[in-house]
Amino acid sequence: MTWFPATGARIFCAAVNYAAHRDEMGRGEANANPMLFMRTVYSLVPAGEPIVKPADSDCLDYEGELALVIGKPGRHIRREQALDHVGGWTPFLDGSARDWQRHTAQFTPGKNFDKSGSIGSIITTPEAFGDYRAHDLTTRVNGEVVQHTPISLMLFDVETLISYISAFTELRTGDIIATGTCGGVGEKRTPPLYLFPGDSVEVEISGMPILRNGVVAEA
Repeated sequence: MTWFPATGARIFCAAVNYAAHRDEMGRGEANANPMLFMRTVYSLVPAGEPIVKPADSDCLDYEGELALVIGKPGRHIRREQALDHVGGWTPFLDGSARDWQRHTAQFTPGKNFDKSGSIGSIITTPEAFGDYRAHDLTTRVNGEVVQHTPISLMLFDVETLISYISAFTELRTGDIIATGTCGGVGEKRTPPLYLFPGDSVEVEISGMPILRNGVVAEA
């Protein structure tokens, strides 16, 4: 059965949540708490549908991630109960217009161009996925591996993210938490590797279907 977030779903995204990405972005020491931003549902497309390169940016970057979907609502969720609130897992592509992301200190514009990112159309159940730390993340652009990491290298683990977010807002069924990307993003390559019409992107989390999307120009 295919799936896509409901219009009212909130998408919480963890930033610089792997040391390799923190280092390549020049972020210095790790924060004491997770760094978060939000995306809208309108900034995403499902698997198989092309993402859209904005007309106003030639710096669309790929960021492969593991995302979770909240299955049971909760507020002030304790770490030891956090995974009980996960309804399923899916790959996530946090497409980022890097130039717009850095217009100010706030990430919002660069992370929310319409249809600039994607999310898996199939939810893998917790029972089928098992321990999320045992899996790997791989991103490919035009068939070439550009990112690869064990998910266990996450700086703030899933339990921490769920507990932290639920401290300031009730997590609701259908909400999404994208857990952050690893090193290897296009902006930090020489020369930079940005996405353009005709390219293809794959985000693969071991143990679940691959998230594949082409890239088209904004109409």
